[in-house]
Amino acid sequence: MKATAIAHPIQGLVKYHGMRDDEKRLPYHDSISLCTAPSHTKTTVEFSSEFDADTFVVDGETLEGRAAERVDSVVAKVRERADADLADEPVRLESENSFPTNVGLGSSSSGFAAAAMALSEAAGLEADLETVSTIARVGSASAARAVTGSFSQLHTGLNDADCRSREIPSDLDEDLRIVVGLVPYHKETEDAHDEAADSHMFQARNAHIHGQIAEMRDALRSDDFDRTFELAEHDSLSLAATTMTGPSGWVYWQPATLEIFNRVRELREEEGIPVYFSTDTGASVYVNTTEEYVDRVEREVGDCGVETMVWEVGGPARLVDDHLF
Repeated sequence: MKATAIAHPIQGLVKYHGMRDDEKRLPYHDSISLCTAPSHTKTTVEFSSEFDADTFVVDGETLEGRAAERVDSVVAKVRERADADLADEPVRLESENSFPTNVGLGSSSSGFAAAAMALSEAAGLEADLETVSTIARVGSASAARAVTGSFSQLHTGLNDADCRSREIPSDLDEDLRIVVGLVPYHKETEDAHDEAADSHMFQARNAHIHGQIAEMRDALRSDDFDRTFELAEHDSLSLAATTMTGPSGWVYWQPATLEIFNRVRELREEEGIPVYFSTDTGASVYVNTTEEYVDRVEREVGDCGVETMVWEVGGPARLVDDHLF
């Protein structure tokens, strides 16, 4: 009745935007991402009649409001699949993140992935990773891909049999290095998804995205670094265009974000360094390059006046023995 899991956050390569079903977290279209390590979320859960009520704690703070509701949706899905006796057992969930949160680095993806993995184990579900991905998805669609890890694709659908994540085989993880340019800026990803379909550019993106998914899958299977991350850079611009033209006119990029973009393009176009930028919904920047050039790229990103971190590709969510409580 107690378990602990670790999951890595994701960097979106071809990102979903908008939900056809907010409650079940069913995106309008497929999406592809890679997991980033050593950044991770560790989560411990325990079902026990000794608890007075369900309690959710993240980085030392007890969740309330919408944040608690999203965790509760994952707990409820586990309870639906577990033995009937578990419905009356309160649960305690505690999570710790090893990296900055709410700055566009995918903390919700690793958080709900680790929660789904630990909850499934504590509840005795004996579920495989693809099944766990459908549980994580109701907290955050990107969390489904954090469950299966590495390079993964979340397939769209109207049910759990179809809308689940699967890993895409690729050897790009061996040479890929990710320089993170940390640009702190509070954002509300869920709000952006809620109004995505109201952008006049949404239908164009939705029509365009299917070809991008096919191109990205082929690039990953071919271990084609430049094509993979050129596509990811393009998708970042496409996502931002749709977000910025919604009713609220969300603009997440900050001056440092744009400075990193320009520095990356200078390195690529003037010096021939294999380097590409990517952003999710936020101001922080992923800069994708190879092991040979990572030190040079990190110095250049740091010269833009931001804190930097160097990450690699992370694997799927997994169970560990060291509990948080």
